[in-house]
Amino acid sequence: MPHPLRVSGLTAVLSMLVLALAACTDRTAQPTASAGAGDEGGTIVISTAADAGSLLPTLVTSITDREVTDLLFDRLAEIGYSLNTVGDKDFSPQLAERWEWASDSMSIVFHINPKARWHDGAPVRASDVRYSFGLIRDSTVGSPIASLVSNVDSVSVRDSLTAVVWYKHHVPEQFYDFVYQVVVVPEHILSNTPGAQLKSADVTRRGIGSGQFRLAKWEPGVRLELVADTANYRGRPKVDRILFLVSPDYNAAATRFFSGEADVLEGLRADLIPKMATDTTRRVIRFPSLNYSYLRFNAVDPTAPSRPHPIFGDRAVRRALSMAIDRRAMLRNVFDTIGHLAYGPFPTASSLADSTLSQLPYDTMQARALLNGAGWRVGPDGIRVKNGRRLEFALATPSSSAIRHQYAVLIQDALRRVGAAVRIDESDFPSFTAGQLARTHDAEMGSYNPDPSVSALRQSWATAGIGGDGQNYGSYSNPVVDALIDSAMTSFDAARTEDFAHRAFNRIIQDAPAVWLYENPSMAGVARRIHTTRIRADGYWSGLADWFIPAAERTARDRLGLRPTP
Repeated sequence: MPHPLRVSGLTAVLSMLVLALAACTDRTAQPTASAGAGDEGGTIVISTAADAGSLLPTLVTSITDREVTDLLFDRLAEIGYSLNTVGDKDFSPQLAERWEWASDSMSIVFHINPKARWHDGAPVRASDVRYSFGLIRDSTVGSPIASLVSNVDSVSVRDSLTAVVWYKHHVPEQFYDFVYQVVVVPEHILSNTPGAQLKSADVTRRGIGSGQFRLAKWEPGVRLELVADTANYRGRPKVDRILFLVSPDYNAAATRFFSGEADVLEGLRADLIPKMATDTTRRVIRFPSLNYSYLRFNAVDPTAPSRPHPIFGDRAVRRALSMAIDRRAMLRNVFDTIGHLAYGPFPTASSLADSTLSQLPYDTMQARALLNGAGWRVGPDGIRVKNGRRLEFALATPSSSAIRHQYAVLIQDALRRVGAAVRIDESDFPSFTAGQLARTHDAEMGSYNPDPSVSALRQSWATAGIGGDGQNYGSYSNPVVDALIDSAMTSFDAARTEDFAHRAFNRIIQDAPAVWLYENPSMAGVARRIHTTRIRADGYWSGLADWFIPAAERTARDRLGLRPTP
């Protein structure tokens, strides 16, 4: 099947797109100005194609969940722009105004800021920290991050403003393990609801947190409105209101942005950039991201998980199919020069990234030789057969992603040339995700946004990430990789950590449990009247409280006029 976007027919269009990007992009996404006197106020309207599913941080599963709860709730401390997860030097105080380590480093004492308040006016207490950790560990709650805090033994309360976190082992990321993963929630609001009922309980939709924004209104599938907590212990945000407008699909979300109904369009697609080249009211911002996309193979038989997959259980076959895919040509086809190649099971924004690692080459002759050696012979219709089974499989992809669909079609064509038949199995995002979690896909066009730590590698590519709340959806397992990841996670020597991680990356790449295709170009469309700040790679919304709209550039919808909360 020919791909709808052939390189030969796109040269002029893509050249114009690249020139347009250069003309209308704020490439560094650095602050455009400093807020001055009178610049507090205004409304930022964000157009999105996905509603939040939960406003309880313990149960967050989507990016929309994450960005909304990060605005409503606080952690004990906030990670820095470096995303350094070792030790605590790059973290700044949030709910905890200070902390001290025990002499043996097996516990950390956190002192809660006495000015911190929940949005209902109740003070934040050390017991809230203990409750928040217990909620994650409660098996009846089913938190997807339970395994990420497995090194935390317990939390004790020394007094109302002092919580002590106790650990099982002294490891480099233990501060990060608790502070980044455990978002503090209000015990007095949630504790009367049994853990098993929290997923559907109305109390979790109230979004009562301690963050700089508070929930004003949530109309599921329509809009979600946050307003500034004007008496917040960390200071009020620069804007009065954040409004998420939810559309049924991406095209509808884009229409709202270009019509002026919204100020921000999340995940700006490359094909929309030329439209903004001469736009005097909107611009493109590019920012760092941890997201990468891949073709993942299932190493086990979806119908009998105790057995290897009849096709992908063979390392030689996985390597052959990887070599049949020209990743660079596909990147150029879909993104022209604005795309970034993925080099392995890591984003390049990670401190452990290494783009110099040896890759499996694009080599169709070697791919055919490997398939021949594995016993797959070309049949009369050009599709290979082994022991009566055709080299044929389904490739799952979500209908919500046009880019992943384009890649699926290109991969279908490439693998056909070496004798493999690919059926594209496109479904809506909830159905795709359900199959991913159940490990029922033969192969999938996946996209992953890992945490900024070496432990994320264990979650997604180690044996420990298979099943449960793990994200090793292809059930890839290699004991050597497991040992290298464990060594990387426990070494206090930065150079050794990097060496262990790179050796693990190399083993994974050579085993070919996936084909790493591209890093999603992280772009957003933003109204020029919105002045942005520096953006952190784990979420563009990290500095949203400091975005501002100069008084002279406000429109009618900005005039909310919040006064300080008593």
